[in-house]
Amino acid sequence: MTTATSGLPGRRGQAARNDEVILAAAREVFLANPSAPIAAVAERAGVGISALYRRYPSKEELLRTLCHEGLRRYIAEAEAAADEPDDWRAFTGFVERIVAADVHSLTVHLAGTFIPTEQMGRDAVRASELAEALMRRAHRSGRLRPDVVTADLILLLEGCAAVRVPDPDRTAALRRRYLAVHLAGWAARDAADLPGPPPTAAELNWRWQQ
Repeated sequence: MTTATSGLPGRRGQAARNDEVILAAAREVFLANPSAPIAAVAERAGVGISALYRRYPSKEELLRTLCHEGLRRYIAEAEAAADEPDDWRAFTGFVERIVAADVHSLTVHLAGTFIPTEQMGRDAVRASELAEALMRRAHRSGRLRPDVVTADLILLLEGCAAVRVPDPDRTAALRRRYLAVHLAGWAARDAADLPGPPPTAAELNWRWQQ
């Protein structure tokens, strides 16, 4: 429970706490099975289906909210990284926190299951701009190989999100391990050129088309 939520009075506080419970349950349910019915979320959250529908009138709205929350987390972490004075650490620290937050599991599992809002589109542009700024700083530091671009970062984050075993602690540990392997490769300034061009915007965005 967040401090802001716990500080809300009366019914507002209870409604906010219920919403946190619903979103946490929805994340668990839909990451396990994107085709699960919304009733499975109500059961996992321990709330009545009517209470869930009052907050989220459709499964699509619930999926949209989940992904938008992940996008907002991405933006918040990128903005926080901008205050780090060390250019390389600003980039790597941001990537490490995003992997730890498991933001991109939502993208991997839920892309194409709902229609994004215009605000989500604007936030996606903002997220991309912030990530590009961090990568420019990493390039200026001389520690990031010049042929790695922002589009590569997206697939790196999704690749880490794909690492999953039944034990959550082991999942987190394995993700940290393979992220470290990737970042070590990205910092290899004298390595041979990467094969082929980076992914295009169309290649990254096709799955969001229903």
